[in-house]
Amino acid sequence: MKKLSISVLALVCIFAYTVTVQAQDNSSIKFQPEKLTLNVGQTLTISAKVYDSNGKELKDRSIRFFSRARRSLSIDSLGNVTAHQPGDFSVIAISPDPEGNRVRADLPVSVNYPDLAKIEIRDVPSKIYEGTTIRLETRVFDELDFERDNVVVKYSTANQSVATIDAFGNLRAVKPGKTKVIASVDDIQSEQSITISSNPVTEVTMTVNAEEARTGDVFKFRAKAVDKSGKEITDIPILFTYKGEAYDVSSTAAGLINEMGDFVADEAGLYTITASSGPFSTQKTINVVDRGIERKVEFVGKGTVNDKHTSDFWVWEGVDGKDYAVTGTWGADGTAYFWDVTNPANMVKIDSVQVDARTVNDVKISEDGKTCIISREGASNRKNGIVIIDVTNPRDANVIATFTENLTGGVHNLFIYQNHVYALSAGRKYYVINIDDRTKPKIVGEFELETRGHAIHDVWVEDGIAYSSNWSDGVQLVDVGNGIAGGSPENPKQFASYTYPSGANHAAFPFRSKSTGKFYMLLGDEIFPYGLNMQSTNIAGGFIHVVDFTDVDNPKEVARFEVPGAGSHNFWVEDDILYVAFYNGGVRVVDLSGELMGDLYNQGREIGWIIPSDPDGYVPNAPFTWGAQPYKGHIFYSDWNSGLWAAKLEPEKPKDTKVETK
Repeated sequence: MKKLSISVLALVCIFAYTVTVQAQDNSSIKFQPEKLTLNVGQTLTISAKVYDSNGKELKDRSIRFFSRARRSLSIDSLGNVTAHQPGDFSVIAISPDPEGNRVRADLPVSVNYPDLAKIEIRDVPSKIYEGTTIRLETRVFDELDFERDNVVVKYSTANQSVATIDAFGNLRAVKPGKTKVIASVDDIQSEQSITISSNPVTEVTMTVNAEEARTGDVFKFRAKAVDKSGKEITDIPILFTYKGEAYDVSSTAAGLINEMGDFVADEAGLYTITASSGPFSTQKTINVVDRGIERKVEFVGKGTVNDKHTSDFWVWEGVDGKDYAVTGTWGADGTAYFWDVTNPANMVKIDSVQVDARTVNDVKISEDGKTCIISREGASNRKNGIVIIDVTNPRDANVIATFTENLTGGVHNLFIYQNHVYALSAGRKYYVINIDDRTKPKIVGEFELETRGHAIHDVWVEDGIAYSSNWSDGVQLVDVGNGIAGGSPENPKQFASYTYPSGANHAAFPFRSKSTGKFYMLLGDEIFPYGLNMQSTNIAGGFIHVVDFTDVDNPKEVARFEVPGAGSHNFWVEDDILYVAFYNGGVRVVDLSGELMGDLYNQGREIGWIIPSDPDGYVPNAPFTWGAQPYKGHIFYSDWNSGLWAAKLEPEKPKDTKVETK
């Protein structure tokens, strides 16, 4: 059975492959044909040519094709476009000009929808009580067994004196009796017989774990419906609703309550929660105060890089006890810089290594602080791969090995864990490379999905589990030595995953909450709604998805952190505090203590922020923060347009009152 969600077709820009600007020579790309329509399973061939401003074809210009929605629409290097799922998509062509900038063109592609085949009415309760309302769900499938959510289902009942149903599938039981629910789309119809039973409830009672707490704290309302003898009726639905009155008259008293009765408030104020079952209800009022956690993030120092773009970085303690950092560079000359950051207010560039590459996108340091691995993309000989550097003395960093086997397509990201390097290969898979002998690295394992059009952006390894960010396939949890699934570096075993509709899973960070013991995954989007311009300021989109992975077999997305007008990139969690780079929104510091639910930004969980605007940057005064790492009481962060920075979070303010929410 195949799931087709139109929301999956949202624009997703993969940073490694879709960075484009207008070519300096004013060239342009034209497709033939100019529009394409296919059926599912059909393959058609397109072509594209590059023309100068006078309309003359530039025959020496190379063109590369790709599709954002690779699981739905794929294209090979010869221009053969194959449709896998119905919908509206695009094929993108990119061609670099002589200066290395790229011109891009988009070809709209429509894949026809098959005819509808059936409707399923799902999960109808065996007993429906008079006076209650339940929500019916339907699933619609077409002739190719794709599940369709782009159709409107019409509902009705055979006897409205027994039960009624609205346009959204809300069924209200009017009186005891039997009837049918009817769901239809065009000429496809499904029926379900239902029975309405007498309602035995005479009272609804409710408890709550606290009467006062802060914005962002989760209240636990628990309600029971009982009959005249006091016996709880466990199979009757209870509806929770709330009404809020904000203390700030200019604010909306917003919040979120779920079907279990968990409630969280965004604004300080008085909130009244109602639990109802049929004609019976009860209420409780709670007081919500401002979270009050704001602190200043103060600038400490910077290591300016103003002749090229800066990519990722890593801070570590050297074998001599001093503190060091390594930074990569993007779209330039393959340089990685090494810094002494023992005094973050006076970061000093102490060495550099230049390799055959345009981009050193990722840089990592081994646990013992002796080995640095850097990734290569855009090598002149197209071999790419990774470079192993001895940093026992970071002032004299020496290349000791270059490894390219199976990595010639480019390594965008990598990770080092227990003498193994997990290196991405051409954005499709990752290889596990043993470096017990750093001069003789060797591949011992690999992991790749089998889904159509799969792709990978990042991998992070912790406690013997590799967490890979696989765009539309979401995060993949793979045992590489933890033992949870019997995996090892030589035999990686996938055991859990989580996907979400945007299909833009770019980075993942696991953490166990110190305050609750719950295990969470933070999953970051990467979306560029307006493209990426290397010569000016940029606007990014996407946010942090908070997924409760305490039960790895049933992960649940419970919260989000989103900064208006900016998009997430790389991030880190330490002591229940999130440090996240939001590109043009700078570094944001976020409180993750306690149970997490709802919109963390609106709840006032942002502790502080800092934006690295630099008039001397490679692109002046154009903040575009790449990543953040807490280290020994400081926050280090790299910026695409200006280099390496350090800041410090001011001490936590004394608490006036102690709020108990357990």
